[in-house]
Amino acid sequence: MASFERHSDVTWEGPLREGKGEATAGTGAFKLPVTFPSRIEDPAGRTSPEELIAAAHAACYAMALTAAMGRRNASASRLKVTSTVRAELSQGITITASHLKVVAEGLQGISAADFPQFAREAEQGCPVSNALRGSLKIDVDAQAV
Repeated sequence: MASFERHSDVTWEGPLREGKGEATAGTGAFKLPVTFPSRIEDPAGRTSPEELIAAAHAACYAMALTAAMGRRNASASRLKVTSTVRAELSQGITITASHLKVVAEGLQGISAADFPQFAREAEQGCPVSNALRGSLKIDVDAQAV
């Protein structure tokens, strides 16, 4: 069985509220500033673990949905996927949900009426969804235009 790994590094300096860090992709694809205030208050151009989870979820779901459509000989000229990750702040931070919204443009091989149900079923094949499932609520809002 083939396997692969990816990593990111974070350097952090200072205490939680006043400190700052930088998340760097092992591939060099990104270098992003992080702070605790930007995590729970105004982001001010900085990212957060929740935003990075949202990015991973949206990218993974776009690929899983594209693969599922391909297995059905269907396609879309473009998918626009948004993942909105919700977290609750109370005696710590708890990530509670990820809402996936997908809009398919130029859909072929599947009707616009059938697309929402198909998109919800395809979410089951998303590895990031499957990693998160059981620890938070995941829902899919899908439409074809």
